[in-house]
Amino acid sequence: MSTSRVLVLGGVGSGAAEVAQRLLEPAQRLAGADFALDPYGLGLRLSGAAAGETLLVEGLDDWLTAVLSLTADSDAAPGDAIDALASGLAGSAAERVVLVSAEVGLAVPVSDEAEHYADALGRLNRALASVCDGVALVVAGQPTWLKGSAMPEGSAMPEGSATPEGSATPAGPSLPAAAVRERVVPTGTAARPAAADHAGGPDWSGHLDLVVPDEATAAAAGLHLQGLDFAGAGLGALAEMVRFAGGTQGLAAPHPWESVRVLLLHGVHAGGAAAGDDRDAAVRRITQAGEGAGALALLAAAAGASIGTVDCPPSGAMETADALPPDEVDAALTLGWQLAESAADEGVDAIVLAATGAGSEAAAVALSTLTAGGEPAALLDRVVSAGGVIDDNAWMTRCLTVRDALHRVRTRPRDPRSLLATVGGGDLAVATGVILGATYRRTPVLIDGPVGIAAGLAARDLGPQSRLWLLLPDHGGHPLVRFGGDVLGLNPVLHLRMRLGEGATALAALPLLRAALTVAAGTPETPRPPLTEDSPGWEVADFPTAELPLVKRES
Repeated sequence: MSTSRVLVLGGVGSGAAEVAQRLLEPAQRLAGADFALDPYGLGLRLSGAAAGETLLVEGLDDWLTAVLSLTADSDAAPGDAIDALASGLAGSAAERVVLVSAEVGLAVPVSDEAEHYADALGRLNRALASVCDGVALVVAGQPTWLKGSAMPEGSAMPEGSATPEGSATPAGPSLPAAAVRERVVPTGTAARPAAADHAGGPDWSGHLDLVVPDEATAAAAGLHLQGLDFAGAGLGALAEMVRFAGGTQGLAAPHPWESVRVLLLHGVHAGGAAAGDDRDAAVRRITQAGEGAGALALLAAAAGASIGTVDCPPSGAMETADALPPDEVDAALTLGWQLAESAADEGVDAIVLAATGAGSEAAAVALSTLTAGGEPAALLDRVVSAGGVIDDNAWMTRCLTVRDALHRVRTRPRDPRSLLATVGGGDLAVATGVILGATYRRTPVLIDGPVGIAAGLAARDLGPQSRLWLLLPDHGGHPLVRFGGDVLGLNPVLHLRMRLGEGATALAALPLLRAALTVAAGTPETPRPPLTEDSPGWEVADFPTAELPLVKRES
């Protein structure tokens, strides 16, 4: 039976706990308050669960309260514990896990403390929902399914449960038979998950069960930094990137990425999505990249990265018809998967996702709105034409296009493949396949633009573990990238506000990221003087031995 994870949300007295108990009986119960003294203990318990275990995790709001209390007077961030919990859930081998958390609510907090708690609780719920197969909101004892539907066959569902389509609850989400779960191992010891033979690509009809970065080595990479002989306080904002690299490489002292591949996707969208875009300029940039000219190629050359250009299937006008036929969606996903696999076969250890084309940004906003919510007008960036002129008419046309597209598909299915067909289009489907294929091959993907973010959101819903392999070097001030990065739990490493095209900022940041990894891997540890009987706080024990051991003096 496949692993299932369900998050049950509800307010005070909503009956969320009772619904969760009926979903999973019998089960071993874990109370969030039991892990109050160790913010990372709950994540470790989930990641270390044995195959076949069924776990019911209650009181996550109590766990969060303890985390906020423990981190209030320290340098630790509550987000680290939240991310560790989500990673532990994603990597859990337990047969079934049901978690109960409080819903944030719709009211505005009345104090700074309440607002801080609401923000943290919202981040916790989003992080857990992204790696869960199902998410239910309970009101007055009645669950409504926001994602997925239920647990696997044989689980008792409360009567009257509503699925997203409003129909009777069907069997729970299933995983491809070929997909297996295993812990990440140091780079070089295994090329890919065992027993996974997808014949060029996976079965896109179900959720993918992919590997997760090694949480233990990510933590070890952070601890390793603390013991290095730095002249100052350390790597600052780059330290989190080192922990990310440690988890993806399975090494406590991760090495700099040696072979980086840029995949430049060229997509063309018909209709109002392309308002203000210069189709000839996009073709020119593709040609320049192939010839080694232009900003992207120059940055790639400076960073020692190779470039591969990809012509994606053209997309229709999403405001009047589906952007792509369903069979072409699967073909585009498979193309992206194969591009990532081919790069990994060639020894590539990191991928930069770049994009150019007409209408891609508006399609990315439409896809992200349907996937993660948000207001389209707030997520669409200003349209700037050649010479730096702001084109407000083009921006309004894009807003109307996205509005009409969302209205057209309002009754259509919300699974990621359907959304890629209705509004996403060819380039977003290929980008989604790249992220999933790279995750399958344990290869991190650097994203910095709307196509990468929208593809990351779609990939998360096909294979929840994929978001843990994404790195956001910079959001560039783009509203969609900021929003989507927050939903995916990605904190930007830098804040350069460069606008040279999607993928360029990641390449500009790449030498700095490599430098941080070089320093982290090569800096010696701080020398520690040997302990003697004169060391403060130590004394010689009275033992009849030739070499007298040292013991800690009792205070």
